[in-house]
Amino acid sequence: MEKIAVFLMLLCATSQIASSVKDGLLPNGNFEYGPKPSELKGTKVMSPKAIPNWEISGYVEYIKSGHKQGDMLLIVPEGAFAVRLGNEALIKQKIKVTKGMFYSLTFSAARTCAQEERLNVSISPNYEKNDFGLLPIQTMYSSNGWDSYAWAFQADESEIEISIHNPGVEEDAACGPLIDSVALKTLYPPKRTRANLLKNGNFEEGPYIFPKPTSEGVIIPPQIEDDHSPLPGWIIESLKAIKYIDSEHYTVPEGKRAIELIGGKESAVAQIVKTTIGSTYALTFAVGDAKNGCEGPMMLEAFAGKNTVKVSYNSKGKGGFKPAILKFRAESERTRIMFYSTFYTMKSDNSGSLCGPVLDDVKLLSIRRLHHL
Repeated sequence: MEKIAVFLMLLCATSQIASSVKDGLLPNGNFEYGPKPSELKGTKVMSPKAIPNWEISGYVEYIKSGHKQGDMLLIVPEGAFAVRLGNEALIKQKIKVTKGMFYSLTFSAARTCAQEERLNVSISPNYEKNDFGLLPIQTMYSSNGWDSYAWAFQADESEIEISIHNPGVEEDAACGPLIDSVALKTLYPPKRTRANLLKNGNFEEGPYIFPKPTSEGVIIPPQIEDDHSPLPGWIIESLKAIKYIDSEHYTVPEGKRAIELIGGKESAVAQIVKTTIGSTYALTFAVGDAKNGCEGPMMLEAFAGKNTVKVSYNSKGKGGFKPAILKFRAESERTRIMFYSTFYTMKSDNSGSLCGPVLDDVKLLSIRRLHHL
């Protein structure tokens, strides 16, 4: 049976047939099926279609877990294999999707060489100008050296090609990030309701989170607009990323998903909401910790237009949360709701990993409507 599965994957790769995918890994998205020995020169992949279901260009290496690079041991986050994208390296795969739908791509990446490594994530065809993600990966947020990143898009056609490209050129052509576990998830844009004027206030709609036990959550990069955000309804309005976490691996205040503000004032999330001038509103939310070793005093700041409140939370790193509220009178027809962490916080495991307060269960209601509930 195993040989048949390998044969089918090779056949698919050879004919470049677009795969129809459900939520989860792309076909051979964890790169466990690799090139034939004749298509490798050491670790370098020599043929454009050597990796089943993928097409490559540039300096691409096929890396086995435990591979040594000088004194450095390369670790693969899932399974036994990953790919390394060296100079101008690109991997791409065709898939079938639903035209007009929104999707989020999640993949794992690790830096192996340069400090300023970055990845260009894109889809084709794409009728929107400059709609691609240039993701900086020089800051590592996890304790194990790997981070999972999310990037979202709207499908312009029913068949698309997803590309992950390292645009860098180093003296050592092999120098570049490791890539593993590429997955896709359909996003369903949330709507405002009578019970909440904010979209996706509980953060339940978001990118795919890998189910493996060692998941460190998903990094949502900065400067992501709400129309194509992996966190529908929200804008990542900051210089640094935020982290998307789930109840399977962390403690979250409500439901199954929440966000962790991991970059101090440089890690902000915002949403613009329609309001009535002169009306009074109540912004309620929960502040806590993820039970991930993020200990010490924390401070979360919430903004509604020019109004603000600071909420202190003393974390013991063992989970827990407290409710908070900000009442304000709207001064315009559109009010910006924004949250960030006042301080930088690091995990207590000596890894140097950034962490921060968890935000969840964000609701906005008019005071008048509150009285009627």
